[in-house]
Amino acid sequence: MSERPPGGGSAQGSQEVRSPQLDHEVRKALEAILMVIEEPVDANTLAQVLETPTDGIEATLRALRREYVDDGRGFVLREVAGGWRLYTDPGAAPYVERFVLRGRSGRLSQAALETLAIVAYMQPVTRGRVSEIRGVDADGAIRSLVSRGLIEENGRADQPGQPLLYGTTSTFLEQLGLHGLEQLPPLPALSPQGPPPPEPAPGGYKAARRELDRDSAPGVDPRP
Repeated sequence: MSERPPGGGSAQGSQEVRSPQLDHEVRKALEAILMVIEEPVDANTLAQVLETPTDGIEATLRALRREYVDDGRGFVLREVAGGWRLYTDPGAAPYVERFVLRGRSGRLSQAALETLAIVAYMQPVTRGRVSEIRGVDADGAIRSLVSRGLIEENGRADQPGQPLLYGTTSTFLEQLGLHGLEQLPPLPALSPQGPPPPEPAPGGYKAARRELDRDSAPGVDPRP
């Protein structure tokens, strides 16, 4: 007479009985991994990481998929491209789109436009160089343009501290309707036209300043 394992179960396959606590740990581990992956992961990889049979992982993933749908969660578990991954529920798409586009639909500020122009014509360029050209700190404008997808990090400068370099993106070209940066309009000539003005006589700068101060003083009639 063949022996039967405790509890009356079959000895066929001599599989170890899994405890509810172990199943709970596997579910928790799977959910944690699925929250951080950036592309679908196959059941074999998950089984190796969790040191659990692949068929058990697949059964747990299918159970999680049903549970998320039955509970009406804001996310779903899908088996795509040979693996598993969490996705937002299609019914929540309008809200997700509104959140993602929040702060991106408004017009660019003057500071952001100036910063974008500098990056476009001088790229790759550091944040410090942009601030130097504008004469004010460019951190906020840089962050705004990066969040809108108009500029992006483009390596590091070969100089002390190795600051980040920034350049425009394909989104920038798409928004402007350009095929490439070579289609950017040329910068206007900023060199002065004609000969420079004559140098003032000695003391001329101070006399001009005194005259300007006198004319701008309140209650003073600038007319001679």
